[in-house]
Amino acid sequence: MPQPISVDGTSNVWQEAKTVAGSETPALPIDGGISVGEIQATMAKLSQQEARVTARLDALVASQNALKHDLSRLDILRANLGSQAVSTRSISNAMLSQAASTAKRLSVAVNQLDLEQARVKATLDVVEQVAELKTCVLGVTGSMGAAQDWEAAATYLHRASQIPSHVLNGSFAEQIVPTAEVPDPPSVTLAQAADSLRVLFLREFEQAAKENNGPRVTRFFKLFPLIGKSDVGLDVYGRYVCQGVATRARSNLNAGTGGSQSTEGFFYANALTKLFEHIAQIVEHHGGLVELHYGEGRMVRIIERLQMEADVQGGILIDTWSDERSLDRKLTDIRSYAFTFLVQSFLPAPPARTGTPRSGSPMRKGASGESTAHSEDSIDTKGIDGLLSEMTVMVARWSLYCRFIALKSKGESSSQGAEDKVLSVPPLLRNSGLAAKIADRLISPINLMTTFLLRRSVERAFQLDEQPSGLSLNPSKPLSTNPPYMSSAVDDVMYIVNQVVDRSLATSQRPVIANVIPSVARVLDSDFIGMIQRKMRDESYPKAAIQGALPPENTIIAFLVLINNLDIACDYVRRIVQTRIEMPGTTGSNDEDTGASPKSLKALFPFGDDALYARNALKSLQQSFDTKALELISDGIYVVFKNVVKPRLRPLLSDAFRDIDYQLNETELGNANRPIEDDEETGAGADGAAQYHFQRGWDALNQPIKRIFTDGNFERLLSTTVSYLGEVLEKRIWSYYGRINDVGAVRLERDIASLINVVVRGGRYGLRDAFVRCTQICLIMNMEEEEWAEIQASEDEVEWKLDREERTRARAIVQGRDS
Repeated sequence: MPQPISVDGTSNVWQEAKTVAGSETPALPIDGGISVGEIQATMAKLSQQEARVTARLDALVASQNALKHDLSRLDILRANLGSQAVSTRSISNAMLSQAASTAKRLSVAVNQLDLEQARVKATLDVVEQVAELKTCVLGVTGSMGAAQDWEAAATYLHRASQIPSHVLNGSFAEQIVPTAEVPDPPSVTLAQAADSLRVLFLREFEQAAKENNGPRVTRFFKLFPLIGKSDVGLDVYGRYVCQGVATRARSNLNAGTGGSQSTEGFFYANALTKLFEHIAQIVEHHGGLVELHYGEGRMVRIIERLQMEADVQGGILIDTWSDERSLDRKLTDIRSYAFTFLVQSFLPAPPARTGTPRSGSPMRKGASGESTAHSEDSIDTKGIDGLLSEMTVMVARWSLYCRFIALKSKGESSSQGAEDKVLSVPPLLRNSGLAAKIADRLISPINLMTTFLLRRSVERAFQLDEQPSGLSLNPSKPLSTNPPYMSSAVDDVMYIVNQVVDRSLATSQRPVIANVIPSVARVLDSDFIGMIQRKMRDESYPKAAIQGALPPENTIIAFLVLINNLDIACDYVRRIVQTRIEMPGTTGSNDEDTGASPKSLKALFPFGDDALYARNALKSLQQSFDTKALELISDGIYVVFKNVVKPRLRPLLSDAFRDIDYQLNETELGNANRPIEDDEETGAGADGAAQYHFQRGWDALNQPIKRIFTDGNFERLLSTTVSYLGEVLEKRIWSYYGRINDVGAVRLERDIASLINVVVRGGRYGLRDAFVRCTQICLIMNMEEEEWAEIQASEDEVEWKLDREERTRARAIVQGRDS
């Protein structure tokens, strides 16, 4: 902090120093010292205090000099600033004050001038508007007089509607506009003219509509918005187009009522299609006219009126169709159908009875199926199929109509590629009476009839099922038919499944997909796969009649064909689903009876996430069927292996290794290297004897089955067989423990490798995994001592399938070798 300055410019440094020194100097008891030492110690302390006080005083003096310098500079600056302030005040008083006052006067004058100009402009605008108003009033009255120029009168009214209301109802207009011919205020005159023109236009419009004079209808329709009566124009035009829709719909319906047209073909579906097409043409062709003269989005009001008429006419069509087709009676018959054949097929087989039943007894009827003949023939399946096709077309046309109306309600044209945008069903369609009618009389019956038709088709397909003819397990006997070998039921059922999926997708209705596709999965799982499973269990199970013998050939063939049915059905379902999921999007359509369309799922289901829902439903169908079918295929493959293949595997290996000695010397091994053809009898001692006998038995075992099985089923059977063969072959190798020498081990390894090569022929290298343990045992048997020592030292570097104990045991298989 700066030190206080005296009058003469000096600081009271000495006084401050005295204060500091006095405050820090303690009261030392120098007077009380009683010895020289105490006095000297006190003097030393006083000397130190003196030195500190002196240092502080020197610092204060030094800072006082710098402070004086700063104060001198401030004095100089203050003097300069004072002169500048005097100059500034003189300039302000002499020059700027006059300019400021002048600018203020100019600003006030300009503001007053702007205000006067604005008032003049507002007055001119009012005068012009009043003049325009007077022109319009006189024009309206003149046009409605002898001239009867209704377009001009409407135009004058439209021009008058552009004038602000405060001008129209103002006192100035009420004084200037009225004339001797038109004495009323302008607002009254214009309102009376608008009412008169509204009545006139309505009368002329209705007269033109009655005479079906299109140009006159259009002429007066365009005049309503000019006189401020847009709602009136839209209402009367809506009634007009609805009358046309009703007339056209009644004429289409009457054209076939009472004749054969209503009972044959798709008469009602075509009539409903014509109704929707007529409404779509009105919306498409008249929408531009309405929006041009009435404004953007005003066509929605016409669409609402048209939809109300569509509810009435479409409801009449559907009710008439329902009565004509006896829909309720058919639905009652379908609900009461018992599916006797399917039910009896899943019941336990009745016990065998002795004796011959008498003629006409219930037992004979039950055996022949006559008791169910009436119930099976009581429903015309072909008629149900035709009815379903007609219903599918009707629902598909409704879906297409909904999409069109949804696009128009959003103000988008169908030609703008709007299918890529997510649509929603507008409330006028969702809450319409026709939507409820279609849901009750079309969609619900479609769900019920489709399930019935599919189940009845499965039942009929198995009733008429035919096995492929000319099949034999004898490789030397040619087959009379071409693969794949399956029964006729698979093609029949999958044809119906394909048709059902097509029809369901063609409807473009989520409720149909939600009901039909799960029903298809349920029928395929329970009825189709269930029938095949029952046949596999009760009719064609390959069981030997005598212990140790093979099952009958015809039973084996029938069982293999049933497994083929499942594999081929999986492929059919997979193709049906993938074709629909990966279907490319097009804009084409198909007018076939099924109503199917080559469109993508996104094009078929444009609303919300319906396309994703349909895709997931189809995938669920495929996954459900694959799961059930593959499970039964696996069970069937195991039965074939256990009852047909497995009993012949051990004899096959015994024959392959028959009379082969693995206790050889070098000379005997050399003799064994001669070709197998040089052996006069069995070739047991020749090189490749084991491979020769094994290959001959292996082909005799697998070729008869391979020629019947599908490729997929044979690969599954081969995988199961090879897994078991690897276990059996490993046991045989272990059986040579202590019965083989070093030279014999080389030949055994060669024989095992040749057998594996026979099994993996045809590029089936993945089957080698089943023989890894066998190859590792042979590898260890033929290792040199040095190699074996290295393997034991670094056993973690090799991926062994054998544990340490098994490797030690494999090393000791060779006779006379320590582990």
